[in-house]
Formats: sequence, structure tokens, C-alpha cells
Amino acid sequence: MNLVIDIGNTRTKFSVCNRGDVLITVPVDEFFPSHIDVLQLEYDGLNSVILSSVKDYSAELKKALQNKFETFIELTHNTPLPIDNCYKSKETLGKDRIAAVVGAFDVHPETNVLIIDAGTAITYDILSAEGKYLGGNISPGLEMRYKALNQFTGKLPKIEKAEFNKLYGQTTEQAIRAGVQNGFVYEVDSTITSFKEFYNNLKVIITGGDAEFFDKKLKNSFFVHFNLTSLGLNRILQHNGEI
Repeated sequence: MNLVIDIGNTRTKFSVCNRGDVLITVPVDEFFPSHIDVLQLEYDGLNSVILSSVKDYSAELKKALQNKFETFIELTHNTPLPIDNCYKSKETLGKDRIAAVVGAFDVHPETNVLIIDAGTAITYDILSAEGKYLGGNISPGLEMRYKALNQFTGKLPKIEKAEFNKLYGQTTEQAIRAGVQNGFVYEVDSTITSFKEFYNNLKVIITGGDAEFFDKKLKNSFFVHFNLTSLGLNRILQHNGEI
């Protein structure tokens, strides 16, 4: 059994995987060494771990992972992958992005896939049917757009996302929500349409904290997969055990 730890910009998740299946995924404020003892007591045979982190984490955690698991992999740009990474600046590629791409490869092998991760930033990544990761786009996420309007203007308020189905607003708050949320939807829909012009039979997977936001809002069809990054990290761990 495998443990997957994903330390992101705003949250940390850990997953327990049995072969290719994600058994549980738990969000936490921080993953501590004490979590390891609890998990290994509960899951017999939990002896391999992969860690993906987009920010610094404690030396104590790394030491515990190295000491308490037979196999410990920290995802870097040098980690062997089951796909062909064609990104030209691999050392700057977000670990969450490449993990999600590998997850898409596991879900839809031999298929053109567009992976959309709607989190702090929204990213678009394209995987070819030949298993080649070709690259992608990065754009501000939903929350970032709201914050930017507040921080870079003198009088616009900071508001939160909420359900809003009108074309335009009749108050400043509504106008901001219409501009941010409708613009977010238009961007995603038009990006999917553009990629479909170049890639036949394109599958679209949306993941990330704001994935549910797009329910019934997009004209294009898509799948939601909340554990895509965890699935990809587990697949990378398995791949490294096979080589």
C-alpha cells in the first residue's frame, strides 16, 4: 500500500492507495510525523510514500518519511515518469501539474486529454494520445481574480464567490461577481473549444478546489476528478518501483 502526500499552495492532502485505487483522501492544515504512526497502525503494509510539495516543509517530516517507509520518493523534475515530458523548463513545472497529467494518463491512456486544474491558479495542460505531455497555460484562479480587483483598485470591495446566473449586475457587488465568474466560465469554455480544434476526440478533465463551480455552466462536456493529482502521484510511485 502507498501513501501519497500533496502539499499545495493553500492546502495539504494525503491519500492512502491500494495498487491503483485511492482508498481515502484527507485534507489537513499540515501533515505531521505523528500522522505516519496512526496511518501505519490502521493500514497494514503501508510501506511506500511519495511526497509532492510546492513549498518548503519541515526537515523533521522528511526524516520521518525516510525512516519509516521502505520506499520514499520526493517528486522533482528528475523523477522518472510513465509519460514523456516535453516541457522545455522542467525544473519550473509545477509538481501538481505534472502529477495531474500522469493521473489523466492513468484514467485515459492512449487518448488526447486536456487537464484543467481550478485552484489558486487555473492551469490547462495537454496530454497527447501518444503519452506526451506537451505543455499548457496558467491563468489566475477564481479567488485570485476577486482579490486582484480589491487590491489593485481604490474602492472595489473584496467579495466572495456565490451562485450568480445573470448576464450582468445591477449593483457593484453583482457587477464584480458577473465579471469575475462569467469571465471565468467564458475563458474555460473558449479554451476547451480551441484545444478541440487541434486535438481529435479530446477528453476534458477538471480537478481542483473550484472544479464543482463549473457544474452546468460550460457548453463543452467534461469530467470532474477530485483525486486526479493523488492518482497521478500514486502512479509515479508505482512506476518508480517497476524500473
